Amino acid sequence: MEARKNEKNEARGKGGNKASQVDRPEIISQAESCCTVPNIQMLCRIPNIGALPKAVKRRVYALKRLQLQSAHTEAKFYEEVHELERKYAGLYQPIFEKRREVVSGAVEPTDEECEWHSEGEEEELAEDLKKKAALEEKKEGSAPADDPKGIPEFWLTIFKHVDMLGEMLQEHDEPILKHLQDITVKFSEPGQPMSFTLEFHFEPNSYFSNTVLTKVYKMKSEPDSTDPFSFEGPEIVDCEGCKIDWHKGKDVTVKIIKKKQKHKGRGTVRTITKEMPQDSFFNFFNPVKVSPDGMDEDLDFTLATDFEIGHFFRERIIPRAVLYFTGEALEDDESFEEEDLEEGEEEDLDEEGEEEDEGDNDPTA
Repeated sequence: MEARKNEKNEARGKGGNKASQVDRPEIISQAESCCTVPNIQMLCRIPNIGALPKAVKRRVYALKRLQLQSAHTEAKFYEEVHELERKYAGLYQPIFEKRREVVSGAVEPTDEECEWHSEGEEEELAEDLKKKAALEEKKEGSAPADDPKGIPEFWLTIFKHVDMLGEMLQEHDEPILKHLQDITVKFSEPGQPMSFTLEFHFEPNSYFSNTVLTKVYKMKSEPDSTDPFSFEGPEIVDCEGCKIDWHKGKDVTVKIIKKKQKHKGRGTVRTITKEMPQDSFFNFFNPVKVSPDGMDEDLDFTLATDFEIGHFFRERIIPRAVLYFTGEALEDDESFEEEDLEEGEEEDLDEEGEEEDEGDNDPTA
């Protein structure tokens, strides 16, 4: 569910398309004067289907029926893409399992597997080897330094690097996420409703007894009967989390508040405790449910954000984890954002710049 950019309406020169409007009065029903208003210029270019000749109107309806057939064919295309993703998930699995073993320290890669050179790294590597050799000579005969197991805090580092995930992360979440060993995705089986499941694999820890936390995203890949022409591919329509079996006093999604109450008659004081919800990444596994009666704007935004995060895990984080760990994938993401701004959002950038200038003048800063 990647955000789409709104295309800007191009301003027409003086006179606009007035000549064509005069030549085809039966197609353009808006008054010529309305086209001088920028906000409704687009409306002036939309044909009034009701004003078309009956024979032409029939042919337009025929084209719309063809368009509907095209939408249903496109839906079948995406269903086959989903099956292809499921097939290749099996081919990726040995690669990702080896990644998990290296990250957790279960397997030590061979020298050959560790060979990697890229521009700008060779000189740095040579310098590191020189320093390492000098250090080994100096410490010869002394006890070897502690060698960390695997790649410590691999997934936690990724969370901190990615803004979308970092916004969900709280300080009390970090000790738990140090135990996160892997994140995987599973696709629904053939014949089942389209969905994918994110699986978060944890080593044994003192916070909860679960070894795997799951989040299922249910998808729809068919044109809506009420608005079939809005179909643009599969969309997430609902999600389902899982129950976390927290150890006593370890639930970071709630905080304990103690209050003292005084009895009016006897004057005795008692202390009561109350659980209050608090921000935590682990609320991710207790999502807002889609209501058939509709939701308010805030809940709708929360659900849309949840869908976006699930999609981001599946499409970006899981397949390119090491590049988010090193930060290289972040550079790619920023390059795409800069390109988007250069192509069509220069005006928005200027407006944001003005807002930032105003913020700089804050006397409390």
